[in-house]
Amino acid sequence: MKRILMTLLAVCALLLASAGQLQAAMQIDIYGPGQNIVNMAMASPLTGPNRQANANGKRLHEAISRNLSFLPFMRMTDPKGVLGGTVLAGYQTPNVDFKRFQLAGADLVITAGWPRGDGENSTVELRLYETYSGKFVFGNAYSGVRAAGVEEVADRFCADLMKALTGHGDFFLSTLAFAKNAKSARQRNIWLVKPTGKELRQITSIPGISMSPSWSPDGRFVVFSHMDDRTHALGVWDRLTNRTQRVRFPGNTVIGPVFMPDNRVAVSLSTGHYPDIFLLNRSFKKERGLEESPAINVSPSFDATGTKMAFCSNRLGGPQIFLKDLKTGTVTRVSRNGGYNSEPSISPDGTLVAFSRLTSEGNRIFVQDLVTNIERQVTFGPGSDEQPAFAPDSYFLAFTSNRSGQKQIYLITRHGGEAKLVPTGAGEASFPRWGIIPQGSEKR
Repeated sequence: MKRILMTLLAVCALLLASAGQLQAAMQIDIYGPGQNIVNMAMASPLTGPNRQANANGKRLHEAISRNLSFLPFMRMTDPKGVLGGTVLAGYQTPNVDFKRFQLAGADLVITAGWPRGDGENSTVELRLYETYSGKFVFGNAYSGVRAAGVEEVADRFCADLMKALTGHGDFFLSTLAFAKNAKSARQRNIWLVKPTGKELRQITSIPGISMSPSWSPDGRFVVFSHMDDRTHALGVWDRLTNRTQRVRFPGNTVIGPVFMPDNRVAVSLSTGHYPDIFLLNRSFKKERGLEESPAINVSPSFDATGTKMAFCSNRLGGPQIFLKDLKTGTVTRVSRNGGYNSEPSISPDGTLVAFSRLTSEGNRIFVQDLVTNIERQVTFGPGSDEQPAFAPDSYFLAFTSNRSGQKQIYLITRHGGEAKLVPTGAGEASFPRWGIIPQGSEKR
């Protein structure tokens, strides 16, 4: 598929947008308590005045709408509620009739123009406006658009839109690695999928059980734990070569590998009676210990600076969550309630730790605020909720739940809210972990 070339609009209306307008544009705080809801409308895509686009323009319109449905702070305006309809005389001011969208309750409106038609290899101009002020928020042009590249354009635009509104747009650029069961109970492989369910594909095919994948920060590798009938190993998939290798260690126990921000791997290995957490170098060889004690130490998770490590340990009896300052070596307890807390994930911004707690109704996901020291339950079943993983934006969380009968992957935010299913096809899916494949790199 030909990579879509994105350029800033060379349209005079965009170049004349003042810095004051941009600063005055609506901003959404998705991190603070009581996040606000924004009402979003979409004008019909146009190939000319009052002329609706019905080829790639229609496909892109639908793809953007599907993407935005994954944002919990976004409420899409029903086009049937727009008096006068959504087909406009133009897709940029002064030809955008903002009044009809105001009356429909929309705060923002997206316009799309295909000045040379919406066939293959066309250019689309996408803009976002505030409906009440008519102010321009941002806009991009995408050239060389083909039917096969419509989803990619939708992802790029929605990432830019989310960044313009919230300051972070990584959600639509992210790819989840996860474990998926094959037909045989003794076969589980690693798969990839966009959090919106796009680009689902299998990347490993090794006899045995694969679990706990983790992306390298540069998007090249996925490491995972692998067990066959006789051995445990570290699995390493290389995206550039599409090859997988197994790395063995003395002790034959490899649990929960995870990449650090500097592209090295931390993993729990058994060198004695219980597993401890060790650092591997970039050749996946054991370098030194990160947390060793006469107890079980597993499930390391790191913030974006690589100076904070959340982990699980039974040093006080049952499994609990701890935080280690790798600069000072100080270890503090994070989870204060419950007798069985496991599977920590620290947010990249270092302010929150999500983890799974065994309750009387099954496992639930809790989030501990490291700044305020307040704990919050963010999932409520039904079924059992496990394996939380923070997204790169420190806002979204992916987790595994059997609430639908079999294990599947769901999304919530750091605040909780209604869980959104990630489509992963037939078969049980588990162990979701976030990563970002660099833009412009070859897809496999």
